[in-house]
Amino acid sequence: MTSVAAHAKLTLTLRITGVRDDGFHLIDAEMVSLALADRLEIVDASTSELTVSGPFADGVPTDGDNLCLRALELAGRSASIRLHKSIPPGGGLGGGSADAAAVLRWAGCTDPIAASGLGADIPFCLVGGRARVTGIGEIVEPLERRPLDVTLVIPPVVSSTPAVYAAWDALQDRPTDAVNDLEEAAISVNPVLGVWRDRIAELAGATPTLAGSGATWFLEGRHGDALAGLTDEGARVVETSAL
Repeated sequence: MTSVAAHAKLTLTLRITGVRDDGFHLIDAEMVSLALADRLEIVDASTSELTVSGPFADGVPTDGDNLCLRALELAGRSASIRLHKSIPPGGGLGGGSADAAAVLRWAGCTDPIAASGLGADIPFCLVGGRARVTGIGEIVEPLERRPLDVTLVIPPVVSSTPAVYAAWDALQDRPTDAVNDLEEAAISVNPVLGVWRDRIAELAGATPTLAGSGATWFLEGRHGDALAGLTDEGARVVETSAL
């Protein structure tokens, strides 16, 4: 049995630089891997199967729709996988992509172009660390790592990446100086995200940034004490650091 970690990814900055003819958006982003991670226990097997446990196991598919099993198929391998979910889904932290990347690494498949066929975040999760990510996510240029503590606020909101990108497409006046080009679009899809942003800013004394297409907000530094009360409002507050 092999035990592997699947580290969450955090998108620190995100610019949309264009749209391909096939509808995929081109990006220019800075991403980092976080200490927050899922854990996978993988054993070679004659047929592939997946079981899921952990605080965010509910709703995770265990059939062929799961990226872990699709990653095994891509790599031409079969295995029994036990997945412990600590990364919340729908938060823009790349949990499913990180899991798939961990399976691909286990299987010895590290081709980012092939991995991008499964999901745009998987190439970065394969490389990890800190990187500039361009194209649709398949071009990963490692950057020098730097110490970084972050506080994540994960509200009880699920943000749909396709819906957010569609909303960005529909924007008439797009911000030119945003840290995250998708933030306004995400709030237009889920206005409650704006309420959470303002609540976090009120308590922490600093304006948070949306992680990717959401729904996670983050602040650089340790703000867990100031934001602890948000857990009573249904949010999860996590202090973590970049790897």
